[in-house]
Amino acid sequence: MINEIKNDAKTRMEKSVETLKNNLSKVRTGRAHPSLLDGINVEYYGTSTPLKQVASINAEDVRTLTVTVFDRNAIKAVEKAIMSSDLGLNPMSAGTVIRVPLPPLTEERRRDLIKVVRGEAEQLRVAVRNIRRDANGDIKALLKDKEISEDEDRAAQDEIQKITDAAIKNIDQILALKEKDLLEV
Repeated sequence: MINEIKNDAKTRMEKSVETLKNNLSKVRTGRAHPSLLDGINVEYYGTSTPLKQVASINAEDVRTLTVTVFDRNAIKAVEKAIMSSDLGLNPMSAGTVIRVPLPPLTEERRRDLIKVVRGEAEQLRVAVRNIRRDANGDIKALLKDKEISEDEDRAAQDEIQKITDAAIKNIDQILALKEKDLLEV
């Protein structure tokens, strides 16, 4: 029973760390990366469709993304979707290929992005701590029901704390890498 609780907590914490990685990959650094356009949806034949499903996205060079639209009729919709996103990008069309140049980030914008990234990391630290609280609550319930001894309770809580510390350390490392990436000119 204790192992199930620990494994569940560990799995949920690992998912939190993965969520952070996914969320931070959407924060623009100054380098072109196809995942930058992941959150964009295109109005395609009356349906909101993810950009990935109507076009292929590639990094042409460090500062330019190319979006190759599969259907010629959707080019204007794709351009409009990229422009209306909150990424501040201006796409340029050339046939079925749309080039999206990334403007260099200003120092002020970099600082703002760092604040956003830190906020995101803090939310996930709180989520990890909540998972720890839930797991410890489950273990306390087992102790209360006399299914485990106090020694097992203490050992299990120590183990969960180690798992929590590892997850938070992971979050901090990911945050440090992203901050370094954002400050790079």
